[in-house]
Amino acid sequence: MPLSVRLTAACQLIASAAAFYHPSSFNPLEHLGGISPTFEPHDPPTSPLPPQGCTPVRAAYLSRHAAIYSNDFDNEEYIEPFLAKLENHTGVNWSNIPSLSFLADWTAPFSKAEEELLTRAGKLEATQLAISLSFRYPNLRLPKRVWTSSADRTAESAQALVRGFELQENTINVVSIYESKEAGANTLTPYKSCPAYAGATGSKQSAEYRQIFTRPITARLNALARAFNFTDKDVFGMMELCGYESVIRGSSPFCNLDLFSPDDWLGWEYASDIMYHYNTGYGNDASGAIGLPWLKATADLLLDSSNSDVEDLYVSFTHRELPPTVVVAMGLFNNSAPGGGDINATMPLDRINHRRAWKSSHILPFLGNVAIERLNCSGSYGFSDGEYYRALINNAPQELPDCFDGPGTSCSRRGFESYLQARVALFDGFSDRCGVDYDNSTDVLTIYTDPAVGTAVGKRFLWG
Repeated sequence: MPLSVRLTAACQLIASAAAFYHPSSFNPLEHLGGISPTFEPHDPPTSPLPPQGCTPVRAAYLSRHAAIYSNDFDNEEYIEPFLAKLENHTGVNWSNIPSLSFLADWTAPFSKAEEELLTRAGKLEATQLAISLSFRYPNLRLPKRVWTSSADRTAESAQALVRGFELQENTINVVSIYESKEAGANTLTPYKSCPAYAGATGSKQSAEYRQIFTRPITARLNALARAFNFTDKDVFGMMELCGYESVIRGSSPFCNLDLFSPDDWLGWEYASDIMYHYNTGYGNDASGAIGLPWLKATADLLLDSSNSDVEDLYVSFTHRELPPTVVVAMGLFNNSAPGGGDINATMPLDRINHRRAWKSSHILPFLGNVAIERLNCSGSYGFSDGEYYRALINNAPQELPDCFDGPGTSCSRRGFESYLQARVALFDGFSDRCGVDYDNSTDVLTIYTDPAVGTAVGKRFLWG
């Protein structure tokens, strides 16, 4: 082949590769962990449609609340100090620095008073979730109750969902479960009543990698604006503002890939993944015990064939801490499966494990949810007619550990029951594993079946 032809072919190959990974195709908002706006990561890229021949007959969802203006810790630790520093450094001429020129007239997207409050976009997204569920499950009855932890942002997410379900009707009660520190497992915030859990766990490990990935970024920014003296926390807060400002204003200049590159964002994401790994993931011995009560209670509801009072659809709202513990209890997104070994070694603190399964952006974005479906299957090629079960994380069907003998990623009733027994054997005993030091603790979640819960008249009422 002539040299000119070979060179032309090589140039075309390089151009194709560049087009395949063009920075404009990279979306920072899908790599922001718990600050990511609601999205479907398609992890794994399995079809969310029911398997051929299968129809959902019952389903349960555990959802994080929708988008808020800011998280209190993020605001106090990173964003507020950066904003105060920005306000005090009036001598920097930002308009002369191309990638930072927007700071010349940029204003903060939220006030201290709006911290932790649900955004307008968040309310709309929660309403849209109801519409999506209605289309997904056209044959299921609307729920009589929707459960929520008692914080305003979770309760308002539940109310917005109900508006999407009801349209002009007025039949669904919102049951608010008090966020007690002494409720044992019978709550939608069991981590708060688990003494072995500490909210700051994982911060130290995350900070170690944060200092590594931000080092070249701070050096670059300080070369542009030396008087400002950018720190690793400044950079981290600026990148957080990309997420928070986007759910408030629709976009953010902090998301600009000329300011932070795709590799920078992958560094931020990994720092977040480290924190959640040790906080509510496989790096915390209490995680499985915290998440198991919801899994067990939900599985019992889905398996129940004798109780006519069982709902077709269960939806509950909580905070970012509970869904990842449920993921651990279920055995999903596990870096070390199926071989076992030192789970913490799979999340090194000095470099990114690009092949990890544990990605917080794929587990707990705003409105991120865990779902389990009961399917009736008839005429599925290669499978017997009968009852099957499958799990979904943010609308992506998941293959449960040792539970995949059904159509698609589903498993049979017998397989699901066996799977559940194995998970209970691993994580049962909330009170003991959490080191509960208060009276009247419990290891089970009964809010869905307790006749004293959710029987009052009205649109919203407290329990607990």
